[in-house]
Formats: sequence, structure tokens, C-alpha cells
Amino acid sequence: MSSKIRILVVGCGHMGTSHARAYHAMADAFEIVGLVARGAASRQKLNAEFGGRYAEFADYTDALARTKPDAVCISTYPDTHAAYATAALEAGAHVFLEKPVADNIADCERVLGLARRLNRKLVVGYILHVHPSWKKFTELAQTLGKPLVMRMNLNQQSSGPNWATHKQLLRSTSPIVDCGVHYVDVMCRMTGSRPVSVNGIGARLTDEIAANQINYGHLQVTFADGSVGWYEAGWGPMMSETAFFVKDVIGPKGCVSIVAKNAASAGNSADVDSHSKTESLRLHHSAVGPDGKFARSDEIIDVTDEPNHDELCRREQDVFLRAIRENTDLTAHWQSAIDSLRIVLAADQSFREGRTIKL
Repeated sequence: MSSKIRILVVGCGHMGTSHARAYHAMADAFEIVGLVARGAASRQKLNAEFGGRYAEFADYTDALARTKPDAVCISTYPDTHAAYATAALEAGAHVFLEKPVADNIADCERVLGLARRLNRKLVVGYILHVHPSWKKFTELAQTLGKPLVMRMNLNQQSSGPNWATHKQLLRSTSPIVDCGVHYVDVMCRMTGSRPVSVNGIGARLTDEIAANQINYGHLQVTFADGSVGWYEAGWGPMMSETAFFVKDVIGPKGCVSIVAKNAASAGNSADVDSHSKTESLRLHHSAVGPDGKFARSDEIIDVTDEPNHDELCRREQDVFLRAIRENTDLTAHWQSAIDSLRIVLAADQSFREGRTIKL
């Protein structure tokens, strides 16, 4: 491998654009060898942002064969992830893969097993792993005792181009799967415990999607240590802007909540930069004094390092770069990818079969 990592960017939508910007900005470490998208408009628009300096391809297989990259960044629809990652790994490339790894557990395990066997690095785009405020949120949750009660949601009142994108996504995944992997992954890290059962419900709230698709879902997960959590996600012009952003954890010793007054205000549910905002954390202590009143006041923890979406994607590429150059052990990272996918797929199965799924 040359001093620079020659990378092929596959998918020029929202996530692919942010990752491409990161590689372009990290020109001392990465060299973009091509932009791949089936639609000419998206790749041409992205390439124009970079002065038209990069090769463009409409076909992934052709691009992979012609550019022979050291690494591939895959930000396409979820139903293509496993096949595209497999092709890249078999071509000898390292892979940065947007979540989820696959749309089923068997393919997820197969892809990760292939990366292990071929000794290639595969980093999955769990963006909250690199967010300093979410790391602090997780650390504080771990001080609250056990069991934990975790309440999280991310509903998006989408319209226009955002709703068009969501309808396209719904052809291969549901909101509870696509968004849920982030937040159930956080739950797993907060508890440090294995998930044991999942319940899910869902609803089809529009005739604009296929009869077998749902654009709203809710899951409940129980962990081996007695902790429980719920996650809710919905997409579409009918979704409510009230309480669409809840991030709250309760334990015997108190609770910690993300207080994102601006990001969680009406009109921001479809703004991707608001989805990871924390602004401040509120830590409540449950201990009371002899008079029965709380012994300590709530703590408001201001957040100073609050990266925007592009900066978070750049930090993800720092992780990818270190994994390649420093031979980072990704075993725990891969286990997180499997565990979180297993939970959200179980929620989808629970809804469709009307029963609790034991893990």
C-alpha cells in the first residue's frame, strides 16, 4: 500500500457526501480514486463540490475492477451492503461500511467472518461511537446502578426530498432497523449486559408505501441484568414534532438525560445535524436527606465539544485510518454490530409475528 490510502467512495447521497468530504479534507492520508452512484446527478453534484477532480462511475463492479482501491467506503441502501462489502473484501480492500452491515444476521456474520479470515479492516458507521457527548452520556448512565431503564426515540417529520429519500429507504429497511441500531447499541454499552428478549410494534401510516412496509416502529428490549429499554422511530409528513427527541436513562441512583432544547424544538426533527446534538446533560441524584428532600441538586453538564454531522463523519474516518495503519483489534466493534442488528431485526420479527422474540 502507498503512503496514501486509495479509497473508492460508493454512494453519493447524504452519508456518502459527508464521508467523501472527510477523505477530501484528509488528503495527506486518503486519495479518492472514484465516486460511484447509479444516478449521475448525485455523483456529479458531489464531484462539482471538489472541482470535478475525481473519476465517476455508474457501476460498482466496474469501478472496483478499474480502480483497484486499497479501501472502499460504502454508503448505499442497506440491501446492498453485504454484497458490496463482500466484493470489496474479496478484492483485497479494507471497508468502511455504513450501518447496518446487512439486512439479516446470517449475511452480517458472513461479512464479518470474511473480514476476519482475509485480515481486512471493516469499520461500521456507528457515528455515536465518536461523539464525545454521547460517550459522556453512556459513562454517566453506568454510574446509576442496576437495573437501568432506557428511553430513546428519533421520529422525523419528513417532507419533500427528505420524504422521497425515506420512501426509497423503506424499500429495503424500516425506521426501527435503520435508525434503531445506533440507539440499541448505546443501550448495550450502557448496561454491559446481553439482550435476552425483544417485543416490537409497527404501523403503516401512509398509502405512499407498499402494503408490507411500515414507516413507524417501537421496540422494547430486556437485558440479562434486568435492565429494559425502548426505542421509537417514524418517518413521514404525518409524524409529530412533539417529543420526537427523547434520550433518558434511569437507575436506582438517579437519572441522566440529554437536554437538547434547540435540537429538540419543533421543526428540527428532519435536520440530520440535530439528531446527535446534546447541548447539555442533566444528572439527577435520587438520594434524599433526613427531611425526605433531595440531598443534592441536579447537575447541568454543559457540552463544549459538539461536532456537526460532517465533523462526526471525519472522526469516523480517523478511526478507520487508525484501524488500517495501527492494526486495531475490531472484535468488540464487530460484536456491537451483530448485537444491535440482532435486536432491531428481532423487533421487526416480533411485530410481524405478534410474539416476543427470545434471543
